[in-house]
Amino acid sequence: MNEESFNINVRKFLKKLGITSQREIERAVSEGIASGQLKGNEILSAKARITLEGTTLDLSIDGQIALE
Repeated sequence: MNEESFNINVRKFLKKLGITSQREIERAVSEGIASGQLKGNEILSAKARITLEGTTLDLSIDGQIALE
């Protein structure tokens, strides 16, 4: 395994994950506010799951996103 190449590729994946996740969360919240489903002052529970094919990795991360 080429450690440097591996690290670069992990960072690329995490960058893509972060950008895509943020965009989709922002879109979902905007749509929720526009539809009246959300007021805009909530604290929303969030959960992310990462799995890695060919390994036993199954990581769940829980958190909260405050809209104010």
